[in-house]
Amino acid sequence: MKKHGFLLPVLVFLTGCCRQETDLTQYVDTSIGTGGHGHVFVGANVPFGLVQLGPTSIPQEWDWCSGYHASDSTVIGFSHTHLSGTGIGDLFDITVMPVTGEVTYSRGHEEDPRSGLWSYADRSEEISRPGYYSVPLIRYGIKAEMTATNRVGLHRYTFPASDEAAIVFDLENGGCWDRPMDCHIEAADPMTGTKKEEESEVLAVRGWRHSRGWADNQKIYFYAEFSKPCKMEIICKDKEIWKDEFKNMPLYARASFETSDNEMVMLKVALSPTSMEGAYANMTAEMPGWDFDKVAEDADRKWNEELSRILIRTSDEDTKKIFYTALYHTMIAPSTFCDADGSISYTTFSLWDTYRAAMPLYSIFQTERYSDMIQTMLAICDEQGKLPVWHLHGCETNCMVGNPGIIPVADAIVKEIGGFDKDKAFEAMKASAMRPDRGQDLRMEYGYIPCDLFKESVAYDLEYAIADGALALAAEKLADESGIVKYREAAEFFSSRSLSYRHLFDPSLRFIRGKDSKGEFRKEYSPFASVHRDDDYCEGNGWQYTWLVPHDLEGLTGCFGSKDELIGKLDSLFTAPSYIEGMDSSPDISGLIGQYAHGNEPSHHIIYFYTMLGEPWKTAEKVREVLSNLYSSKPDGLSGNEDVGQMSAWYIMSSLGFYQVEPASGCYWLGSPAFDKAEIKTAEGTFTIVTENNSRENIYIQSILLNGEPYAKGYIEHKDIAKGGTLKIKMGAEPAEWY
Repeated sequence: MKKHGFLLPVLVFLTGCCRQETDLTQYVDTSIGTGGHGHVFVGANVPFGLVQLGPTSIPQEWDWCSGYHASDSTVIGFSHTHLSGTGIGDLFDITVMPVTGEVTYSRGHEEDPRSGLWSYADRSEEISRPGYYSVPLIRYGIKAEMTATNRVGLHRYTFPASDEAAIVFDLENGGCWDRPMDCHIEAADPMTGTKKEEESEVLAVRGWRHSRGWADNQKIYFYAEFSKPCKMEIICKDKEIWKDEFKNMPLYARASFETSDNEMVMLKVALSPTSMEGAYANMTAEMPGWDFDKVAEDADRKWNEELSRILIRTSDEDTKKIFYTALYHTMIAPSTFCDADGSISYTTFSLWDTYRAAMPLYSIFQTERYSDMIQTMLAICDEQGKLPVWHLHGCETNCMVGNPGIIPVADAIVKEIGGFDKDKAFEAMKASAMRPDRGQDLRMEYGYIPCDLFKESVAYDLEYAIADGALALAAEKLADESGIVKYREAAEFFSSRSLSYRHLFDPSLRFIRGKDSKGEFRKEYSPFASVHRDDDYCEGNGWQYTWLVPHDLEGLTGCFGSKDELIGKLDSLFTAPSYIEGMDSSPDISGLIGQYAHGNEPSHHIIYFYTMLGEPWKTAEKVREVLSNLYSSKPDGLSGNEDVGQMSAWYIMSSLGFYQVEPASGCYWLGSPAFDKAEIKTAEGTFTIVTENNSRENIYIQSILLNGEPYAKGYIEHKDIAKGGTLKIKMGAEPAEWY
């Protein structure tokens, strides 16, 4: 219980007896992932929108990367951009706070109620649903409501009677590691969007916020209109930012007006990644009027349209809530990063996470958007000379290891997804794979990355190997289609180089681990140990990384000597003691079953190795265990960071019954479908999965029919899903040999 006497926050999940089954937003519970280390966004947005408008809290700590956590009810304002599920904080751009009376223009701290603009939120009255958010601000007696289009946020504030009511723009406070570098705000003419010289009565403002944080050169522009005239005051502050002192930076602006009791005042704010003029044009295109309820209804409709691309049938209402909340979370990002009149572009590419399940999921049910994402990646390559690693609001953060941008591009080629230049895509992948930076120069020199010359050497090497394997498959596909020699040569070269992990397999200990430039393994070693960002792995240990070879299970089997030996070692992964050695181990190693860590991405494919090795019943058992125990409808219902949709995408794919293990293979290995029926709208039709005798006990596949014909493979191909059809699966309580 908080010291101010209010219960810990609980978001309101709205249901209604009159809502129809196809009204899928009723099953989205935005509180899932707000507790624990889920780090999910809470607020108003539309699918893949630029604007994520929601509350931002005082703490600038790890569990507040999204600006919101279930344990805290402070609000410094409502920001128009947020991250969802990341392990680093940034954004929170163009923060707006309604106030009454005199305030201190600062973020503030909870020990002093008047130290800043902040207020406690009455979470007992909080309403959060797709496209709409509302909460009362206790300090000011103001009810805050908000909704959004793609590029515009719409606020509606219900004020008490006051001679000193105001809406404050806060350009100072951004994400957890974000600092303003250049800010500007000025009165604007709502008829033209241009600068307004006469400021005695203001109806619009415009400006920008340039900042440095995780995104080291982020620029966002805005244009805003008020529903009633106000008096504008610009508040400048001297501020020292990373040893650079800024004088008279306009960090706040107060729009003041008088209000009667329960008077509603609205504000709409348009964003643009290009200019103030672009923001004004986005406002004109997306929200010329002031109909709050219609905008909220339209946002709800857009969410329903996207959620209805996958329809499930199950009698378990809680599972339905978890599923559609997960699907909702996969569509917060990548987010739009272009003006309404330009070509489609996206940002927030958390590719080390999302290449594993979220991107393959998009290839199935968001095919056109997936193509646009690939085009965006190629445009980024044109700008920076390589495909994105972790691209955020126009900035390459180079966060995480390997070459993850190669993998979805290769995947799109193999799956014959059109809309982009395939040869250009090949050259972009090749250029990225051959850059002599981030350890790739060492890998090309030694054949692996020596641990004495590069930190996180094993993680980098294994991820580079996965990307090489994907590139090889794409080159082979292009060679088969065209007969062009350069593709065939590239397929052979990168296929060979994708086996670099074999240098790091220690046959005496049977773990993949660090090897130095002299060809010797580290002398002191424990597969349970982890030192966050300062050992041979990345957010993991030897137990988890020994299995990070999804592209070459056959080769990994050879390393162990036989399939039986590998399976025995794999069994021990799930029964090993669930502890991590080290005082500074990575907090991302979570959701443990033995040493299998579902809370972080390097483990996500491992369960499906059993199906690939001919023991699918073990995959079924582990899938059902994870679905049941490591996901829930509670605020701490995720076992790790949401990671921009990846954690949820694993749930979606696995509950549907399949998972893409080998990147860019075009194959999805089968596990244990959780629903009686699922219908997936694809680019070419509807793919239906029907199960017979499915229950909590009947978790094992007995037999399969694909379009009425017996099917005896352990995987389903992307082309069979994309063209539509019916997969009929008979389930049972005992393991069976069905392929």
